[in-house]
Amino acid sequence: HINNMNYIVLSRKWRPKNFDQVVGQDHVTKVISNALNSSKISHSYLFSGPRGVGKTTVARILAKKLNDLDSIESSLDVIEMDGASNRGIDEIRDLKDSVKYVPINGKYKVFIIDEAHMLTKEAFNALLKTLEEPPAYVVFILATTENQKIPPTISSRCQKYEFKRISAEDILTHLKFILDKEGCIAEQEALRSIALKADGSLRDALSLLDKVITLSEESITYETTANALGLVDQQVYLDLIARIKEQDIAACLKSIESAVNSGISNTNFLEGFIRYVRN
Repeated sequence: HINNMNYIVLSRKWRPKNFDQVVGQDHVTKVISNALNSSKISHSYLFSGPRGVGKTTVARILAKKLNDLDSIESSLDVIEMDGASNRGIDEIRDLKDSVKYVPINGKYKVFIIDEAHMLTKEAFNALLKTLEEPPAYVVFILATTENQKIPPTISSRCQKYEFKRISAEDILTHLKFILDKEGCIAEQEALRSIALKADGSLRDALSLLDKVITLSEESITYETTANALGLVDQQVYLDLIARIKEQDIAACLKSIESAVNSGISNTNFLEGFIRYVRN
């Protein structure tokens, strides 16, 4: 029974622990693994790409491998910062001070800066000073969804890795794998609709699956999934295209109105329609 699971959100429970468990980013993980095996360590990495595709996960795995750790949670040598919340110059000043101190247990002191494009100009300048002459034991990993906002002075000093949107097919396969391990049954069409709705983000797919699981009884059905995700019945879109073809504006507006009145948001309706037309 689904609701009897001792529930931890799926994105946390199934966060990859090794490079080979990362979905859809082989072009990044293989290169980094090979570099680690041949001890070619860079002092600064820049991971860019859309949200929810594995940038922070790969950064944490890299930090673990560099210091030969089972987990980075308790490590004083891995410092995680969020550029979106720690925007101030003070945090980077602290960073400049803490860079001076050698690692306590591991070989490297690793700084993971998430959403690095959100740092202030002053913070970037302070970071640049550290990047220009980093101590041998320091590694920076910057992660960003907006590559173009990272100043060239910073990005030119980093080894760059571009993360891709994950294909709906890869997401679907991974959802099946997880549900199999969790002992859950799901209709293929339900999982396919989650994979499409996630739009390239595995984290979004797992959040959507969490939502559907909480609403499901024995198994995950397309009907429950469609209701949970606010999906529009494909027939509505087909009818709408027919009305557009006939240039019957009144009928078009009527079918949109009935969909929106049934509780589906405008955004959901529009996104679904665009996807339907594209497919």
